[in-house]
Amino acid sequence: MSSVTDVMTMTGAGVGLRERKKAKTRALIRAEAFRLFRTQGFHATTVEQISAAAEVSPATFFRYFPTKEDVVLHEDFNLTVMEKLEAQPGHLTPVAAYRAAVAATFAATTPVEQVAFTESAEFAGTIPEVRSRAVDRLARTIDDLSNVIAHRVGRPEDDAAVRNLAGAITGVVIAATLPWHAAAHDGAVRLDLPVMFERIDAGLAHLEAGLPL
Repeated sequence: MSSVTDVMTMTGAGVGLRERKKAKTRALIRAEAFRLFRTQGFHATTVEQISAAAEVSPATFFRYFPTKEDVVLHEDFNLTVMEKLEAQPGHLTPVAAYRAAVAATFAATTPVEQVAFTESAEFAGTIPEVRSRAVDRLARTIDDLSNVIAHRVGRPEDDAAVRNLAGAITGVVIAATLPWHAAAHDGAVRLDLPVMFERIDAGLAHLEAGLPL
């Protein structure tokens, strides 16, 4: 006879609970990692220490984060942007839809999430290994963005024009955020998240207008 868990799994009734538990574990691992990074530094903190603090095994840690550097990167924000981009009205241009998705995602972030996002960005600006990992992630970001745009406009995912646009959008975001990363690296300024997103939106508006000079 099937157990309640088996029935829930077969019917899909337990999917929401499982996803919530996974999200909670992921958030706990990240929170403990950041606490340790703040108190003893990124390089002095090991995966084993993070796992112990979060009361999970190192194997569980690596199921959620491929590397220690991945704990720092705020991948959840990008995933939410992609989800909101898919949900934007079809009459919007890809750039306008992306602007709306970013704005909606940022507007929905809580103060606690904004603090975490700020810390992530500052670590990415000050720790070479994290910055390098962030650059590696850009290729996947362009792939993900290309897939969503292609679906919206009815073109193949490997369409050159689609990938060019995805790359242009990603490039604008990088150009808008690099000044803060450089300043954080020099210890000159603390990242101002609302101002940074205003700058991102202004850059995307410039792209949407055809990048006039």
